[in-house]
Amino acid sequence: MASVYTVAQVTSYISHLFEEDFALKRISIQGEISNCKKHSGGHLYFTLKDETSTLSCVMFASNRAKLTFIPSEGMRVIARGSVRIYERDGVYQLYVTQLEPAGVGEWFRLFEERKAQFEEMGMFSEEYKKPIPRFAKKVGVVTAKTGAAIQDIINITHRRNPYVQLILYPTLVQGESAAVNIAAGIDYLDTLGLDVIIVGRGGGSIEDLWAFNEECVAMAIFRCETPVISAVGHETDFTIADFVADLRAPTPSAAAELAVFEYDTFENTLNFFAAQLSQSMQALIESRKKELEHAKLSLKVSHPSVRLKAQSETLKQYEAQIKRQIMHLIDQKKAQLSIAAAKLEAQSPLKKVGGGYAFLTDENKKPVCSVNQMTPQTTFFAYLSDGIVQADVTKCMPKDKME
Repeated sequence: MASVYTVAQVTSYISHLFEEDFALKRISIQGEISNCKKHSGGHLYFTLKDETSTLSCVMFASNRAKLTFIPSEGMRVIARGSVRIYERDGVYQLYVTQLEPAGVGEWFRLFEERKAQFEEMGMFSEEYKKPIPRFAKKVGVVTAKTGAAIQDIINITHRRNPYVQLILYPTLVQGESAAVNIAAGIDYLDTLGLDVIIVGRGGGSIEDLWAFNEECVAMAIFRCETPVISAVGHETDFTIADFVADLRAPTPSAAAELAVFEYDTFENTLNFFAAQLSQSMQALIESRKKELEHAKLSLKVSHPSVRLKAQSETLKQYEAQIKRQIMHLIDQKKAQLSIAAAKLEAQSPLKKVGGGYAFLTDENKKPVCSVNQMTPQTTFFAYLSDGIVQADVTKCMPKDKME
């Protein structure tokens, strides 16, 4: 009778055959990912398929941590590892140690798809770009704590401006968890009130730079309130982070040049403007001094005492002029009075009194010019050249009644 074996024995035998097969120990298989699931422990389970067949695959967490991209449904990949029997279920599966997109073209296809997706969301729009501060004092850096990128940034910053404070958030820059760490670094530095943040790393293949194409990094840059400079790879390398950032630098060194102002140039410029300002102020002071002197002279000329003195002199001139005019007028009046006095004297009764004539007045000293002013017994005075005669009227005879 033929031997009878247990299931475990058969499964173990088949497993041994797989282990002895050199081709199955190190094999690369190309296919399309489906049923992709991430275990809570970090393991990755998925199926590779082509037009006619499927193959179960498992990638343990230690190997998955080395991935530079996130496997997704429908992605064509090349899986490297060994085919072995999973004895509990009696099925064979591929134990994946390395996983990469099927060719560089696949990477670029994924890149273009994500680029189009984020651009359609408006994350590349200029209206969301924030200006980079001209005189940054605190600069955050999200990159690996070792490597050329951080050393270049430190050296250039120290050369350009030793007073700028650099705050490093050390992070992985490639591998499966790199994107999450980079996004966390951006979010953290955004809370510190920095002037600008540099996000980047040195050069590498598109696979090496893939963390900077992930959605979580793009979203972290987009929502960051602090201006972000993306500096990933070399000048010819472009990532999604470059398009979302407020400014792209071709290299980390260039990012440091853009973020950190050159202190010596700034100081020289400041001294130049200070000298210009001093010269302008001195010229202005001299100009104001001249204006002040002119104002003093004007004030001196217009001072009330000066004006009062001038007006006093004018008043004296007017006074002298008036006096001269008055004296001239007095002289004229005196001359006229002399003439009038002479004429009056010539007509004065006293002149005629000396020739036998007398000047008569009544008791009230009023001149007597008519007999009608007299009545008998009226007292009158006769003024002669050598005295006055007082007499009484005895008879009045009008001219028309004289015999």
